Amino acid sequence: MKIKCGVDIIEVSRIQNSIETLGDKFLNKVYTKKEINYCESKGKTKFEHYAARFAVKEAAFKALSEEVKDKFSISWKDIETTNDKNGRPKAEILFLNDNKIENVDVSISHCKDYAVANVNVLFK
Repeated sequence: MKIKCGVDIIEVSRIQNSIETLGDKFLNKVYTKKEINYCESKGKTKFEHYAARFAVKEAAFKALSEEVKDKFSISWKDIETTNDKNGRPKAEILFLNDNKIENVDVSISHCKDYAVANVNVLFK
């Protein structure tokens, strides 16, 4: 059993600029439909939520880096952030065999300017 950790911080303005400049091209490359629907439901704070999900993906990439052949073997959409029934964020690692992962723990925080995420992966 081993535990791997990844952390990331991102400026909300960078994600907002990418979405406003590239639109659906950026959204559909980086986010799953569930993530897009969730973020779009957040009104004026949607860019904070997009940035937080982006940070989760980056943090998860860092935590999983030893388990992949190279950085090109992971796609942005291979990591999906959703919320459980109590509203707590959770990440699903869609590209790895579930038998390798015991648990994924996610913590997200965001404000007007920044979003940060911490991802801990417990491997069997």
